[in-house]
This record gives sequence, C-alpha cells and structure tokens, in this order.
Amino acid sequence: MSEASDTGSDTDSGTTVVAPSRTDRFVAGMSGLLGGPLGQHAGESGRPRFWTPMRVVLAITLAVLALAWLQKEPCADGRWTNNNQYVRGCYTDVLALYGSEGLDKHRIPYVQKRTDDPNDTLQYVEYPVLTGAMMLLAALPVWLVTALIPSTQGSQFTMFYQVNALLLAIFAVLAVWAVVRMRSRRPFDAAMLAAAPAMVVTAFVNWDMLVVALCTLGLYAWARRNPAWAGVLLGLAAAAKFYPLFILGPLFLLCLRHRKIRPFLTTAGCAVLAWLAVNLPVIFAAGVPAWSQFYRFSEQRAVDWGTFWYVGANLTGDNTGPLAGIANNVGTLNTISGLVFVLWCGAIAVLIFAAPTPPRLSQLAFLVVAGFLLTGKVWSQQYVLWLIPLLVLARPKWGAFLVWQASELCYFVAFYQTLIRASGGKTELPESLFLLASMARWASVVMLCGFVVLEVLEPWRDVVRSERDPDPDGGVLNDVVESYEEQDDGLAITRTA
Repeated sequence: MSEASDTGSDTDSGTTVVAPSRTDRFVAGMSGLLGGPLGQHAGESGRPRFWTPMRVVLAITLAVLALAWLQKEPCADGRWTNNNQYVRGCYTDVLALYGSEGLDKHRIPYVQKRTDDPNDTLQYVEYPVLTGAMMLLAALPVWLVTALIPSTQGSQFTMFYQVNALLLAIFAVLAVWAVVRMRSRRPFDAAMLAAAPAMVVTAFVNWDMLVVALCTLGLYAWARRNPAWAGVLLGLAAAAKFYPLFILGPLFLLCLRHRKIRPFLTTAGCAVLAWLAVNLPVIFAAGVPAWSQFYRFSEQRAVDWGTFWYVGANLTGDNTGPLAGIANNVGTLNTISGLVFVLWCGAIAVLIFAAPTPPRLSQLAFLVVAGFLLTGKVWSQQYVLWLIPLLVLARPKWGAFLVWQASELCYFVAFYQTLIRASGGKTELPESLFLLASMARWASVVMLCGFVVLEVLEPWRDVVRSERDPDPDGGVLNDVVESYEEQDDGLAITRTA
C-alpha cells in the first residue's frame, strides 16, 4: 500500500502529508479549476512555511464561522415580526430561549423556575446541566452590562446572542483543531468539517458546538493514548447532550475484540465521575425535579419534524400514514424507536466481530450516532453538527459528503418554509416537498452508513488506514493490531504485537 506518490511534505513538522487533490477523485477533478493537483515535489524546498495545514484549515474555519454569523445577523436584534426569522432562515434558539428560559429576568437555570406560570409544562430549563451552565455563563456579562448601563436593557437579547456566538465559534475552532491533530498524515481532511455548508446555517442555532467540541476532544484524547482524559471529556460532553455516551458501547466491544478491557474501564469510570461532578451539585442545589426536567421532557416529547416516524405518519398528507399509529402515541413511539435503535446497535456489534480486521473507532462512533438520528423521534436541524466531525474521521471522501450536505441544505430550506406555514404565513412550498427533503436527508445518511460499513468489511478501501497505522484513532488499541493487504484471492491478515 504505497503512499509516496500521493503525498506532499510538511516541512514544519517533518510529517508526510497526504494531498487530497492526489488521493480523492472528487477533489482531484475540482482541482483542475485551480491548476491541477498538488505537485509531487511541492513543499520540498526546506524553507519554513507560514501556511501550514493547521493554519490553512483554521483560516477556513474562521471564514465559514464569519459566514454563519452573517447568516444569523438579520435575527440578532431579537425583534421577530411577520415570521422574519423563518423567511430569512435566521432563527436561532439562543435568542428565543433567552426569554423563554427566564434568563432575561436574571433567573438561575435549575435553581429557579424559568416561569411563574403554574400551567407551563416546562418549569425548568429543558437542557442537560452543562448546556444550562453555558447559558448562565453567557448571560452573566449581559446582566453585568445592563446593571451598570441601564440604557442597554433593550439590547440584552442581542448581547446574549453575540456572547454565545463567540463562545460557540471557539468550540468550533477547538473541534477542527482536534481533527487536524488526529490526522497528522491527512490534516486537510479537517477542511471537510471547517468548510461544511451545514456549518453556515446551523453553527449558531443552538449550543450543540459545545458538545461537538467536547466529544471530538474526547476522541482525540483516546487517540493520544489517554483513556482517563478521554473519559473526562466524553463525560462532560454527555453532561451537555446525551449522545456521546452511545460511543462507549462500540468502544467497549472494540476493546473486547482487542482483549484490552482495562483502558475501557478507565475511560468509562472517568466519564461517570466527570458526569457526576457536573450533575450532582445541581441535584443538591436545585433538587431532582429541576435537574431531571431534560429527561422528562425527552420522554414526553412528541414526534419531531423530518424524522422517519414523522414522514411515515404524513405520507398521505393528513397524518394518517402507515406509521401514524406509532408516531401519534408518545409511549408507543418511545418503545418502538428505542427497540429499533437497540437492533441497530446489535448490528454494529456483529460488524465489530465479523469484520476481517478491527474497525476504526471513528467508524463505529459515526455509525452509532447516525443510527440514533435515523431511528429517533427527534432530529433537530442542528443535529447535523453531531455527525460532521465523526464522518470526517470515519470516511474523509468529499463526493458523498457533499451529496449529504446538499440534502441537509435542501432540508433546511424546506423546514423553514414549513415553519412559515405552521405559523400562519404563506409559502409556495407544499408539504409534499418537505417530506421529500426529509426522505432525501434520511437516505443520504443511510448511504454514508453503507459506505462506512463497506470500508469496515473491505478495509483496503479505507483511505485513513496505512500499513504502519491501521487505526490512527485507536490509541492504546494500536499496541496490538492486525495488518492486512489486498490479494487476488481475498484478504491476507497478519496479527502483530
């Protein structure tokens, strides 16, 4: 598996860097617009370069985040009239929840109720505690400014959004940094995360970049052979959104296949301790009812727009489709969707042990989180952020990635047209096109899962693997690896210690 003809040299680090324009057919084709693929001897002058791969990718990240900020700017004043937030596609939960969570009244999340209305079904903040802590952190400087300068009281919504946008941008940069660091041989893979079109429209919709950064840093810590810090970061990520805990399942089975359980126990134990360290103070200070609002809300939440179950219930256009009986009963929906997800995880478990060589951790992480979205009853627009770094680490190929991103953008447009209709506004987009966009998004993620599974079963197709490093994300699992090569009669595997 020779790489010499497909690489350039990073003279700063001494690391041989894979050039996407020479290894990715899509990028190679597009590079013709800019003069063709990177030259075979590019970067061999020996002189230090300012534009290292890290700086290039981070510059792309900042440019895309600037576009994301501009995309949401029409809504930043918080004065939404005539469905302006949907017409311009600039809606953000950050602004909406500053008022609905009682932050504009200086109420402390969890410790105080978000509203005085006894009929409000959500008495407390409906997010996990680390997300609530970020809300409070962003609100504190706003409260201070409005207290010192009363004339700024009318701008507190805008200030809260801008503070959050800055914090979320920092987390986005950290996530991209971690991906670059995990790919010393392929740092430009991180450009897929940095330049993802969906980042432009969803980066500042909610607080998901917090969990994305923590989860990606957790995977980076594992790749750097530090199971304890990996556990701490994944535990903190789970205290912001629940999905990072799902990664522990395939990690356990991967460790089991490698016969290395102790690192997993270290990671899992540290994850639990980190989660408890964040959650227990809130439980003691605010009580279980306030702390558990997120979990009760998740259980009671009805089917969400754009999910598999929503589409199945609305295929006929009147909520009487073949899946209406499941989708319209929350208890049944919780049971069936949970069972389907368990079956999905069971299939991943079979794949881990059936694959000719151990799958890479990032491949499994992508599959389990994608399965959670494909089978779940909620698939909010910003959840696309969960998958982007995992896919970049699992399968850094631009063609299918851009097809998926195009489907996400189509869904974004169709979703906001549906929100206009639901808010009593007029739109030319019929419900049927929203269902079509939802199905396209669902199918594109299934397609990506199929490609990842194919590369697990036929590992010579995996561009991330190399003879000397079958799993750059494997961390301590790389102490015992299985090397392989493609032969005419199948796959030859040699186990080495």
